[in-house]
Amino acid sequence: MKHATEITVAATQMACTPDRAENLSRAEETVRRAAGQGADIILLQELFESQYFCQVEDPRFFDLAREAENHPAVARMSHLARELGVVIPVSFFERRNQVFYNSVAVIDADGRNLGLYRKIHIPDGPGYEEKFYFSPGDTGFRAWRTRHGVIGVGICWDQWFPETARAMALMGAEILFFPTAIGSEPQDPELDSSGHWRRCMQGHAAANMVPVVAANRVGTETFDQSSITFYGSSFITENHGEVLVQAGRTDPEIVTARLDLAAMAEERRAWGLFRDRRPSSYGVLMTKDGHLGKEEN
Repeated sequence: MKHATEITVAATQMACTPDRAENLSRAEETVRRAAGQGADIILLQELFESQYFCQVEDPRFFDLAREAENHPAVARMSHLARELGVVIPVSFFERRNQVFYNSVAVIDADGRNLGLYRKIHIPDGPGYEEKFYFSPGDTGFRAWRTRHGVIGVGICWDQWFPETARAMALMGAEILFFPTAIGSEPQDPELDSSGHWRRCMQGHAAANMVPVVAANRVGTETFDQSSITFYGSSFITENHGEVLVQAGRTDPEIVTARLDLAAMAEERRAWGLFRDRRPSSYGVLMTKDGHLGKEEN
């Protein structure tokens, strides 16, 4: 499939309420506005269908999950993608038989679901209790050839691991997308990770010479004794890691950037980052603790 070499991408952010229908309507309105601004690929935030319930461990929230084939968010965004001719990575809470995943369905511009990515890196800390809800994903990293480019998608905590970005780039991804839910730390309200969060992904863009698009949520959400203020700051980089556009910290917003995929591909090939890789020397990356199981000199 051939695709345009120049495309417009959008990173969005919105506040979520306890009302599922209202959140879906807000997401649809956001996608329509982004498409109206010329966006070809539109990124919504992580788990936009609900508030970020992972702040607490509560079995009732498992009722939010649906199978991908019958998921209201996936179905609604599929119809919208087909109507508008846009690509939408859709973050959703997936149930598969007795197992639950934090997943993304990649919806192409004709409304087809190209497949799923299930979040591999699952965080576990105060306010981000995801291991209670989600099993580690079993899909592996993936790259999808869409109408508007070859894309890779990671989910939130995945974005802190350079292996995530490198794997998707090796598979041919021309742009990396990261739907996110991150903000204050309930155990330390003074801690602000926003700069670290952004710079980490800027590094992915620079090291792989592919642009990165990150979408976070905004607003304060409280569950029991836990409260998180999400810091927005959704952004788009170019292929050297420079931030092209960035949203504010508090308000719903859409930011867009025009990317020349052909020019970036030409530069990436000429730079030699992938030519000069030495995979046979990276065996330590296949270990948990850096020990190769043989005598080290």
